Amino acid sequence: MNRFRKDPDCSIFPSVLAFTAQRWMGQPTRLTIVTTAMVVATVADVLTPVYCGTLVDAVAKGVATEETVWNVAISTLLILMALTLVAVVMRHVALTGVTDLTLTMAAGIASEAFHRVQRFSTDWHANNFAGSTVRKIMRGISALVVLNDTIFLELFPSLIMLVGSAILLGWYWPGMALIIASSSVLYTYLTVVLSLRYVAPAASLANCWDTRLGGVIADAIGCNAVIKSFGGELREDERFARVIAKWRRRMRRAWVRAIMAGTARDITLIGLWLSIIGYSLLLWSRGQASPGDMAFVLTSVSVLRGYLRNLGTDVRNVQRSVNEMQDLVKIQGQPLGVADRPEARPIRIAKGRIEFENVHFQYGKQQPPLYSDLSISIEPGEKVGLVGPSGSGKTTFVKLIQRLYDLSDGRILIDKQDISIVAQDSLRSQIAIVQQDPILFHRSLAENIAYGRPGASQAEIEQAARLASAHEFIRRFPKGYATLVGERGMKLSGGERQRVAIARAFLAKAPILILDEATSSLDSESEVLIQKAMERLMVGRTTLVIAHRLSTVRKLDRLLVFDRGRIIEEGDHATLIRLKGGIYSRLFELQALAGC
Repeated sequence: MNRFRKDPDCSIFPSVLAFTAQRWMGQPTRLTIVTTAMVVATVADVLTPVYCGTLVDAVAKGVATEETVWNVAISTLLILMALTLVAVVMRHVALTGVTDLTLTMAAGIASEAFHRVQRFSTDWHANNFAGSTVRKIMRGISALVVLNDTIFLELFPSLIMLVGSAILLGWYWPGMALIIASSSVLYTYLTVVLSLRYVAPAASLANCWDTRLGGVIADAIGCNAVIKSFGGELREDERFARVIAKWRRRMRRAWVRAIMAGTARDITLIGLWLSIIGYSLLLWSRGQASPGDMAFVLTSVSVLRGYLRNLGTDVRNVQRSVNEMQDLVKIQGQPLGVADRPEARPIRIAKGRIEFENVHFQYGKQQPPLYSDLSISIEPGEKVGLVGPSGSGKTTFVKLIQRLYDLSDGRILIDKQDISIVAQDSLRSQIAIVQQDPILFHRSLAENIAYGRPGASQAEIEQAARLASAHEFIRRFPKGYATLVGERGMKLSGGERQRVAIARAFLAKAPILILDEATSSLDSESEVLIQKAMERLMVGRTTLVIAHRLSTVRKLDRLLVFDRGRIIEEGDHATLIRLKGGIYSRLFELQALAGC
């Protein structure tokens, strides 16, 4: 948990604002319309106090029966009505423009984030909660909406109002401009410093715990079956209570700091208001300001005070939005881990010959490396079993073929094509995989089977299901192939999930097949069905079988026995079983004894 106590990265503010500005520049027409409309609307507000003062002077200097006074009053009233109408219309235009600008930005950023997360490395996904990632993206999108609204509809017009009022009042009384300018600079400086130096660190830390809270909830919900199996509901409640208590403390600290900063801003604003009113009274007492001038000043100060009060809230909202967007921006700037080269082309696999040439590989900075100068060839159509104790390198071997990791050195060739220079999606689309614990989408059975070949016909889907011995159990469901399988396929049994995964591999018609053989935890009937389906699936394909039960690899053409990243034994079952003191023969004997 100590990793949540670090200070926030102050550089995130310019990076988030630069990230946002870049997206604004992508819509120059909308940006121009929004800013122009807000300038016009705000200038109308700036001019309103001037005509309010003119109206008061007209009323104070004469009576309504005097034609000149009446004409001035009516003309001024019409101008005030026109200014009000212009402000309303222009704000409507700006609001509509900001809505379109923000929605386009949000959709684009969400798509970019989804695109990148989908392509992040296997290690990245292993080290990040899915729930936390979703929370970071959605929180960032919500923050973007607040940021755009605040900058274009609040902060930008506040600054125009501040400058415009200072110019107008300074035109009549230079001393007033000096008071407004100095007080406003002080107020703005105080607002920014309090937000960035006092509130932002606490808000950033609170966001870390908000992300952690989302991860804890997602973790518990995703593993609910395990919690129920071990009666762990109370333990999870206690764990959640500890996290949410920390979240509450961090959030309260952030909110209290925001309240304190707001109070400090209000006190400063009162000082500004009293200074302007006091100075205007002094001018009036000296005969340098008429009743209309006083109305002008009071109206201007009233409008200006409202804008400046909003300025404090605006800066706070910008600070909060930037804090909440920082995780999303980091996702956008994070390297993919395993990326296609700019010149990457699709790979075409016809035969399925696989070659490891002097391969060196290690996970991160792990020493010694798992593979050192590993070379092996697998012939087209050959059925090869990967055998060895846990951690020996079997699973890594097939992951490297899929290019889920990049090599430290050496090459992996498929049909003489270096897989490091081809497009990853084309490579993986031609490698069918049946995993040890198949993962299914919460979609229909038909959609899950067809995932390996989008656009497959219903007849092709059903034929693949028959080959995988899945058609019969699918037909028993009331909705058949339209049945939703639940999150990760939880509505199906282990054997049923396996057969759906095998059907998916059949339909993919990939020349290379990887089987993470997993029949040990199934009932005998399911095991027989799945074993036969696997045998049908292997026909005509280069096949790699990660062997957990050695009794299932007897019919394979060749076995590779791994130990600490090295292939120390190689041959078929009959050859390896005769090796005295060999790893394979020892593992086989241990499993045979365990089955007695």
